[in-house]
Amino acid sequence: MHEQVITQSKRIVVKIGSALLTDEKSGEVRQDWLATLAQDLAGLEGKEIVIVSSGAIALGRKAMGIGWSDSPSSIPLEKKQAAAAIGQVTLAQAYQDAFGKTGQQTGLILLTPRDTENRRAHLNARATITALIEQKIIPVINENDTVSTDEIRFGDNDRLAARVAQMVGADLLILLSTTDGLYTANPDSDQAAEHIPLVEELTEDILGMAGDAPKGLSTGGMKSKLDAAQIAMQAGIHMIVSRGTSDHPLSGMQKATLFKASESPASARKKWIASHVKTNGSLVLDNGAVQALKNGKSLLPAGVTYINGEFERGDAVSLENQDGKVLGTGLSAYSAEEARKIAGKQSAEIPALLGYSRGNTLIHRDDMALL
Repeated sequence: MHEQVITQSKRIVVKIGSALLTDEKSGEVRQDWLATLAQDLAGLEGKEIVIVSSGAIALGRKAMGIGWSDSPSSIPLEKKQAAAAIGQVTLAQAYQDAFGKTGQQTGLILLTPRDTENRRAHLNARATITALIEQKIIPVINENDTVSTDEIRFGDNDRLAARVAQMVGADLLILLSTTDGLYTANPDSDQAAEHIPLVEELTEDILGMAGDAPKGLSTGGMKSKLDAAQIAMQAGIHMIVSRGTSDHPLSGMQKATLFKASESPASARKKWIASHVKTNGSLVLDNGAVQALKNGKSLLPAGVTYINGEFERGDAVSLENQDGKVLGTGLSAYSAEEARKIAGKQSAEIPALLGYSRGNTLIHRDDMALL
């Protein structure tokens, strides 16, 4: 079942937890294990891969004098941030070494929760990730613990991975964990616990099966994985939870829980965009642009004749024809001030008109929902 979903997915986000990546006794990267993961991903030909990785704090603990028996909640915030600063260097090098041997290139991106929620930061992060993917470079994303605070940080990377999957329009999110999926009860303490291979709806009974993370490097647990499943499934993204402790965690995947979304990421995203009842402005389009949108094209500046209202980059705006009829809603890649300067102009003129470019489209087709 999960094999078919992986085969059918084009863009896949893989989340790797600290307990998988780091050897608890030595405090170093499990480099041999990471090499087998790199081999697995290299074998997924034609797939677009994004990695969300934990491990920075765990890799910097030793240098900061943080003991392995110290629980994450007992470590002072500034010590965790300093450990992350050290560990992120090691983390980036580990991925570069492991993936370089299979001819894959990686790039490290540090995000905070705010970067996935703030509209402008969201667009910037998505553009960076997309640019790497287009060059066949694997983005490796880690929570930016060096600047996060206890009030704004996720506390684990399961939810961050779900937000990233939503941001990049992934088809599938794979959470590699120390467990092989969801059980009716904790299998470590209840011999009668049964494995659940498929979840198609997050009912109250399912949500009630969540447990906290075990002691050690892990900061998540099944509760955070079900939180991630809620985010992913609402965005039309399938999610798999599988044990990743053994070598070749993807090609050797046997038992797992598939959280199956009921619709595609594209339809879920367009439904979300269409739900913006209140828009911050409107763009009036010429007849050529109206026809282009009907044909599934993006909106270029050349097709805009007038701009109403004030809005920022990432805000929802209405799309109207020359008669004032609303055609749909879109998320603008430019602010109203910027849009007025480039409206009616060719995309090639944008750098000269603004002094920079945020892309050739005023609204990308993936960021609009037509009526």
